[in-house]
Amino acid sequence: QVQLVESGGGLVQAGGSLRLSCAASGRTFSTYAMGWFRQAPGKEREFVAVISASGDSTYYADSVKGRFTISRDNAKNTVYLQMNSLKAEDTALYYCAAKWIVVVTTTTGVDYWGQGTQVTVSS
Repeated sequence: QVQLVESGGGLVQAGGSLRLSCAASGRTFSTYAMGWFRQAPGKEREFVAVISASGDSTYYADSVKGRFTISRDNAKNTVYLQMNSLKAEDTALYYCAAKWIVVVTTTTGVDYWGQGTQVTVSS
């Protein structure tokens, strides 16, 4: 069982930055690929970014490529999402996700979810 707790969300003006953190419980964090998904009101949950268990590989949605950076610290059981040049359309509830071993970019492949942290970008 893995428990995920997100933090770092908030209200920011367009063009600003935020860094989300996701702290994971358990001693097997380094065996999980970790990702971020988001869900805006009235829309389906969508993939944002993912990082492999080792941290060697990262993948991004086209909508955030070049603006967001995912990283992880396996010694701290934490994954981060640095978000720069934020836009109003980035407003959403951001969820941390974990998948054992395999990198996934769809919601159906996720093993564990956090409860989400709200990001609101004002234009």
